[in-house]
Amino acid sequence: MNEEPTIETEPVVSADYRCGFVALAGRPNVGKSTLLNALVGFRLSAVSPRPQTTRHRILGIATRPAGQILYVDTPGLHRGAKRAMNRSINRTARSAMSDVDVGVQVIEANRWTDEDSAVHAVLSEQSAPRILVINKVDLAKDKAAMLPFVADLTSKHAFDEVHYVSALKRKGLEELERSLIARLPQAPPVYGEDEITDRSERFLASEMVREQLMRRLDQELPYATTVEIEQFVDREDGVAEIHAVIWVERDGQKAIVIGHGGAQLKAIGSAARKAMESIFERKVFLKLWVKVREGWADDENALKRFGYE
Repeated sequence: MNEEPTIETEPVVSADYRCGFVALAGRPNVGKSTLLNALVGFRLSAVSPRPQTTRHRILGIATRPAGQILYVDTPGLHRGAKRAMNRSINRTARSAMSDVDVGVQVIEANRWTDEDSAVHAVLSEQSAPRILVINKVDLAKDKAAMLPFVADLTSKHAFDEVHYVSALKRKGLEELERSLIARLPQAPPVYGEDEITDRSERFLASEMVREQLMRRLDQELPYATTVEIEQFVDREDGVAEIHAVIWVERDGQKAIVIGHGGAQLKAIGSAARKAMESIFERKVFLKLWVKVREGWADDENALKRFGYE
């Protein structure tokens, strides 16, 4: 008797498996991107000590036995957005906070500002549960003041739960993750277990270059720069060849980015290349140019070209 052919099926997840979107929201420089990278276990989002390092919505995917968490890293919501780019970033942040299953507001230990209140107001417009994550608890000088600070804060601003974490030292993340999964709807996973983001390598390459600009350039200059990937090809020898343009607004800024004898640009390129090789898991040949486009941060067409809309 002939045996029936074996039919391969997708692995069955449990009936109580959970999957959903979690927005990581907060004012600039509270550590949202560091938190995303720690929760996903992969360096997805650009990190620097400067506020407003994140300019785009970035999805980080964490697949666990009990559920799949789709983290949405949002740009920092800030006031006084005078330039078109800043207004675009605020729109991106507000949009990313809508239609999620859980809203997470990240703040610094023992600090609450008017910008934090503005973030809470946006999250409060949604019906999703709100979780307060107090980050950088390891840096808090007065830990005894933290409990009364949180008690006063939660008496004035409604949250469903509070978590204390250090994203940099990976403290408190397991408890936070379990809480998030428990609040997600029952649903099968959206992405494969090996996927970590919906962003392309091309996008991640531009972020790695921009991260170095934020880290290495002084004062306000990093905010006058953006990065465009002109070419991203995998050569036959297995090397990813990437050509990127660093756009600035004035000739004087171009000279600063290049540096004396090209030293600054070389350092930016070397650090970005090493970051790319770590993420992409292959050798990278990176070529950088610096070009001027006056007023690009107030030019709607330029912003769309550079991926801000």
